[in-house]
Amino acid sequence: MQDEETRNDGAAQEEGREEGIVAKKTENGFGFIKRDGKDKDLFFHSNALRNVSFDELQEGDKVSFVVGESPKGPNALDVDKA
Repeated sequence: MQDEETRNDGAAQEEGREEGIVAKKTENGFGFIKRDGKDKDLFFHSNALRNVSFDELQEGDKVSFVVGESPKGPNALDVDKA
């Protein structure tokens, strides 16, 4: 498991990062990102934020992230303001 955490916190931040816009943010600590060049929005949870708090993040903010997989499908990890 350490290798996955290292990959998500290390080199993956440089390679494989995507950008998008915060499309929707809920009061429950999660939201959705409109990915550049993609039709479907991507789920993110407040636990996936880096260097920005959930309260600071606003709809319309440009963010960068790494796409990960969960049992419910793809989600955004290591989300940071771009």
